[in-house]
Amino acid sequence: MGTLEHGDPSAGPASVPPTADVATAPEASAAEIARTIMAGSTTATLASLTRDGDPWASLVAYGLLGGAPVLCVSHLAEHGRNLAADPRASLCVAVPDRTEDPLATGRVTVAGHVEIPTGEEFEAARAAHIAAVPAAGTYIDYKDFTLWVLRVRRVRWVGGYGRMSSATAADYAAAAPDPIVPLAGPGIEHLNADHADSLLEMARALAGFPDARSAVCTGADRYGLDLVVSDDRGTGYTRVGYAKPLDSIDGLRAATVELARRARSTAAAKQS
Repeated sequence: MGTLEHGDPSAGPASVPPTADVATAPEASAAEIARTIMAGSTTATLASLTRDGDPWASLVAYGLLGGAPVLCVSHLAEHGRNLAADPRASLCVAVPDRTEDPLATGRVTVAGHVEIPTGEEFEAARAAHIAAVPAAGTYIDYKDFTLWVLRVRRVRWVGGYGRMSSATAADYAAAAPDPIVPLAGPGIEHLNADHADSLLEMARALAGFPDARSAVCTGADRYGLDLVVSDDRGTGYTRVGYAKPLDSIDGLRAATVELARRARSTAAAKQS
């Protein structure tokens, strides 16, 4: 039996802090990250309540009407009967696991209550669900299926060990999915394969690790790059920010070129 508490630094992967000033690197808000994760998937774990008040977890498909999840559920399913009897529900959506530790990846939980949309909202919700889940077009109008919209009241994002935050329903509704994250994979691979020297310069000059021996890009979003940096003390996690937020993936190359230029300029200024 272990004795470590969750807050103990040795309870999770160790991370060394920067040893120098870090240039301003804006990050997405919890609401923006939540919207991005929700927009990046069409399947979730639904938590509903049975008539006895017991929690019940089910795999469901969803579309998005704005940020509101749209479910299409059969009355034959236990979770369908649960929602009809008690509208309280939550969805958990996880980023696909690309590491050896699934708890180190991001996930979001949105909670609230479900309602059956009517009028124009029904048509919009129906279209949103079919757009996300094309197979639903064959059964969405069956009498034993109900279309539900989850009215989000609470949002919780977890980005891995020690990275978590909440967002209000209003902030979640007002946020927009990140346009870079779902398309950044090839760019990240290119940076790591062909521009490792530039990433190292960024880590040393802009990200607070002047003694870094290596730097690997692990993520790119509209605001900047996530880096995993190694020096003689161990491994650290940091960010470098673009000169301005990006509106589309088309700007990623120019933004990273500018970061490399800024890193070289900053390093030269420190040496002079």
